[in-house]
Amino acid sequence: MPLDVRVGRVYDESAANGTRVLVDRLWPRGLRKDAARLDAWAKDVAPSSELRTWYGHDPAKFDEFRRRYLAELAGSTQRAALGRLRALASARGPLVLLTATRDVDHSQAAVLADLLRPTAEPAE
Repeated sequence: MPLDVRVGRVYDESAANGTRVLVDRLWPRGLRKDAARLDAWAKDVAPSSELRTWYGHDPAKFDEFRRRYLAELAGSTQRAALGRLRALASARGPLVLLTATRDVDHSQAAVLADLLRPTAEPAE
């Protein structure tokens, strides 16, 4: 059975159905921890500070961001964190990957969702 992995903004109430996991390295501005209603915070799968700064959420850089980010996810710490996310999606599904980014479709959450869905093949 395919994993049900979704993406959303941590600020949106509509992203509430499922196991809510924040995939940002930094805590979202203006959001109280008790108001976030998170099941987990997966900092280990977030892009490095260097990559995040280089990308700057510029959609024109997304393909290169995706390539670099997938290379970062090959590290042992990141692979272990991805395994924990897969386990959450398998056991509790749906898994909702949350980010503070406004453009969710061009975020690390979208890259992770594609990677976690078994039908998707990561780009080289």
